[in-house]
Amino acid sequence: MPRPDAPSWIVVGRTDGGVVAALLDADGAETGRHPLTASDLPGWVAEREAADAPRWVWNDTPQWYASLLRAGVRVGRCHDLRLCHAILRSSAYVVRGAMRGAGGWDAAPFVAVADSAPALFDLDGAERPAGPPDDLDEVLAEFARQRGAVASSADPSRLRLLLAAESAGALIAEELRAAGLPWDAAAHDRILVDLLGERPPGGGQPEKLAAAAARVRAALGDPTASLDSQPKLLRSLHRAGVLVESTSRWELAEHQHPAIDPLLEYKKLARLLSANGWAWLDEWVAGGRFRPVFVPGGVVTGRWASSGGGALQLPRQLREAVRADPGWKLVVADVAQLEPRVLAAMSSDTALAAAARGRDLYAGIVESGAVPSRQQAKIALLGAMYGATTGESGRLMPRLRRAYPRAMGLVDDAARTGEDGGVVSTWLGRTSPPPSEAWAAAQSQATEAEASGADETRARRWARDRGRFTRNFVVQGTAAEWALAWMADLRSRLHAMPPVVEDLAASRSGPVFARRPHLAFFLHDEVIVHAPASLADSAAQAVTDAAAAAGRLLFGDFPVDFLLDVHIADSALKG
Repeated sequence: MPRPDAPSWIVVGRTDGGVVAALLDADGAETGRHPLTASDLPGWVAEREAADAPRWVWNDTPQWYASLLRAGVRVGRCHDLRLCHAILRSSAYVVRGAMRGAGGWDAAPFVAVADSAPALFDLDGAERPAGPPDDLDEVLAEFARQRGAVASSADPSRLRLLLAAESAGALIAEELRAAGLPWDAAAHDRILVDLLGERPPGGGQPEKLAAAAARVRAALGDPTASLDSQPKLLRSLHRAGVLVESTSRWELAEHQHPAIDPLLEYKKLARLLSANGWAWLDEWVAGGRFRPVFVPGGVVTGRWASSGGGALQLPRQLREAVRADPGWKLVVADVAQLEPRVLAAMSSDTALAAAARGRDLYAGIVESGAVPSRQQAKIALLGAMYGATTGESGRLMPRLRRAYPRAMGLVDDAARTGEDGGVVSTWLGRTSPPPSEAWAAAQSQATEAEASGADETRARRWARDRGRFTRNFVVQGTAAEWALAWMADLRSRLHAMPPVVEDLAASRSGPVFARRPHLAFFLHDEVIVHAPASLADSAAQAVTDAAAAAGRLLFGDFPVDFLLDVHIADSALKG
């Protein structure tokens, strides 16, 4: 329990003399400073975390937290100034000009370093990668600026929740990299050999991939056809009478030709080799762990991105290689139809929420009588959220609007706002970027008396494109907020479990996670927890409880279920 006089915030930055921590009370008033050496910092942070449980404030989480984790120090909460600046700079909730004077805070995130790299707190002149300002006075000034912007905003409570969730995501991203995803390199190699053939010495195509290529060329009657260059492949297909406009799987599958099946097989195998083949295995898996580099808030909607390792994909054919350590289990959980459920909650559409209660949402839509089949329900609802309002989806839209007027009204309003050049915001206040100058110029030119038909057509097309973007922005962005709340709550629940005392082979997860259940992977609507076998059931329950808590945190008592598929196993491969 924190002491009565404990600081609410501890701001970490640098001065000419090294690292300095400034202690702030709940009102943001400074109550003291502590100069620290590189060797002092982890121990001092651990002591203050245990005694005071403050919220740590720093310029960029990777710059500070990665080294703390390597030293065995975990912090409960932080405020990441770089990520929060990006939200406040663009949020429609923030008073115009409130973030003025914040130069330098739009810098790229600190680049994660390998465990063997020099410590980030080495003060002996080692060059540090560029990032947002870390000078203590600048950090304090930006923190004050952000607190003021939130306080004067149109909805401080929502923004505070968003900033806390975004900052929690920054901690989680570093912890995911520190712990790593358990990965069996030998199993991965066996999968590649089974699907592609033996790894060819010195590079080149493995046998089964080369055989698939030969079948394609034979079917095309073109022994020199280039299969990895889309323009050249299109020319070969056209010469063979396959008149496609792209080489996408969906378009190829619509055509009947002897080359199609082997070409689809070739593309699948080539994708596996390039994205997760032996070169990927050599680069990204070491010591039984895959340690990707996540980038919280890397997508404009707030979704995470990756700057290395293809973190935001986990191909089904490789899930067998994701294997728990001896004495441990994997708890794999994903949310069924996350974005439609979020849409029901944020629009307060009780009919859509009822369709989702305790069951597959698309099946619930069919049972309501809105559409006759599950596939039609899926096509229609995804079309409503992603702007595919022509074809089959467009034909079904009137039925959805009658059955779920609040949900459809929300995305339709967001689309109209975008088409008119406006911005939209997520549930907690992340705001879409404004249209580009070129977009605005095209719309203006189309209204001129001398505008051509081509000008008007372009303006309408661009307006519809922007409408599709804003239509999805509000839903995808709010779903990302729910996922952050889910992970943040789950992270706390897992840490609250007592560490196991038995000797387990999880030291590869690092000193913080060697004896505790912990998050090991995240993919938009899926998490993987690595848990001691004795705590696997408790971890699975924590996953479910955290999902329910995230729904209450964002949407109060609105009756929407976030249905999870949770299973405990030795590998991440689902049956």
